[in-house]
Amino acid sequence: MSSASERGATASATLERSQPLVELRDVSLRFVSYRDKQYSLKRSAIDLLLRREAPPVSNEFWALRDVNLRMYKGERIGILGFNGAGKSTLLRVLSRIYTPTSGRFHIQGSVAPLIEMGAGFNTELSGYDNIMLNGAMLGIRPREMRKKVDGIFDFTGLREFSDLPLKYYSSGMYAKLAFAIATEVEPDILLIDESLNAGDAIFLEKAKARITKLLDRSNLVVIVSHDLASLNRMCNRGIWMHHGRVQADGTMTSTLDQYFIHTRAIEAQLAAEAAEAAARAAADPAASPADSA
Repeated sequence: MSSASERGATASATLERSQPLVELRDVSLRFVSYRDKQYSLKRSAIDLLLRREAPPVSNEFWALRDVNLRMYKGERIGILGFNGAGKSTLLRVLSRIYTPTSGRFHIQGSVAPLIEMGAGFNTELSGYDNIMLNGAMLGIRPREMRKKVDGIFDFTGLREFSDLPLKYYSSGMYAKLAFAIATEVEPDILLIDESLNAGDAIFLEKAKARITKLLDRSNLVVIVSHDLASLNRMCNRGIWMHHGRVQADGTMTSTLDQYFIHTRAIEAQLAAEAAEAAARAAADPAASPADSA
């Protein structure tokens, strides 16, 4: 039996000849902070109208730099990297939460982002009403969405709370409902951040099983996680992000190999620096605790 990585390599060769669902060309995203923390869009418009200068920039940070990617139908893509590498930022660009500072990107098909759990909910509405509302946001007709309600409540175990306003739901209930809606409607593109870890242990296992079933379908699934074992098991393509740039893009096995080589090199460097610092401290009499006493 061929491995997931081998199947992924074969699938990728075939997919290269098809139209990508997602394409990013030289996409970069810059975040800017100002010395005046109260600066707002309204003040910006007034300053422009009155020809006043905007407050000076105190700091800028490039979250993404020159990202070029193509993602195809049927792929299972895992994105890995250290904290601050740009993984979640990339998902937010794909979900249109962030607009790139430069570059272009094209998305074909419906997108369901499991990023900000409950971000599309209205807390004054009931669980049922929010299911219908989210269905409308995803472009699903009310008649079709009503057919999915039972499956959503069966999966979440929240049927008894269907008429309760969401403002009384716990964060775990939010997560369950958001996840169930996104995975019940079977979008063309499913984006999953580590918010999947929200909820109790029993739900987490059910969620993983549900994702595994989704992976066997034709939808494009993009997952950001620090759980490398799960990524290796579920994904046939890996993308390693570092300082906002794509460092490796290939089969999950090859991407993980390059990532581990990098992390071992960093660990060796830190160990060497720690040993050097300890040696300097031992050689410096002024740093000796006995002498200082």
